[in-house]
Amino acid sequence: MNDRYEQRQAAERLALTLTEGGLQRMAARTLAAFLFTDQESITAGEIADQLEASAGSVSGAIKSLTTVGLIERLPSPGSRREHYRLRDDAWATLFTSQNTVIQAMLQAASAGIAATDEDDPARRRLTQMRAFYEFLLGELPALLHRWHRQSG
Repeated sequence: MNDRYEQRQAAERLALTLTEGGLQRMAARTLAAFLFTDQESITAGEIADQLEASAGSVSGAIKSLTTVGLIERLPSPGSRREHYRLRDDAWATLFTSQNTVIQAMLQAASAGIAATDEDDPARRRLTQMRAFYEFLLGELPALLHRWHRQSG
């Protein structure tokens, strides 16, 4: 067995764990490819080749990983392909206001509250939802500060 084979096996095991945790299968495999690459950046085509997957499925996975803040697009002067990499602070970014999913949840809760009557049980649930995400975003800066102090 060579190191590359062992890395691929470890990447597939990680992807399986992420899938069992709720991540879409292709997003999990794509994230594992970013984690295990030895390149500074990687293109969607390279990932598709590596995973033996369609360009469309990898493109969708990249979009979802970008949306939650795990990966970012890099400038690639002279290249016609988009280059991506795992963000330096990917795991912390996942839990910040840069995460468009958290912002979308807040907006959806607010829109739901505006669309319901004062005595509607849905309004109470939506208010609780919004309060949770506002609390989460309020608590995250101190948590992330402690993380940066510990990991830095």
